[in-house]
Amino acid sequence: MSELKQQLRSDMMTAMKARDALTLGTLRMALAAITNEEVAGSTARELTDVQVLAVLTKEVKKRKESAEAFDGAGRTELADKERAESAVLSAYLPAQLSDDEIPDLVASVIAELTASSGEAPTIRQMGVVIKAAQAKAAGRADGSKIAAAVKSALA
Repeated sequence: MSELKQQLRSDMMTAMKARDALTLGTLRMALAAITNEEVAGSTARELTDVQVLAVLTKEVKKRKESAEAFDGAGRTELADKERAESAVLSAYLPAQLSDDEIPDLVASVIAELTASSGEAPTIRQMGVVIKAAQAKAAGRADGSKIAAAVKSALA
């Protein structure tokens, strides 16, 4: 079992003993999402910490999108609950890169790709650069921000 999944289980037990309903419910949902991901596909598998982080990142993104939808519908109490759940899950994610650090990361990836291939990537190779940048960011930056930085760097 991955360390992060074990940490989530341990924190869930702590929340259960402390009768912290928000944290308990949020961690239960996160563990259910992880289990669903483990059994998805043709064979069951054990997720690594990186894969668990990807699931948690997806769950945080869902919560943020739900909060925006609830705000748009005038349901502030539900939006606040979604934001609180997002905050609980965000505590398990690595620190996010700032908006100033993302272009630097993209520039270093472009430099590495240029050094390995002998020529600078073009806008046609944007997908390759995005994939390499996302791998280097390792879940510390939103994919859309990385894509935007790559597009502006290659344009």
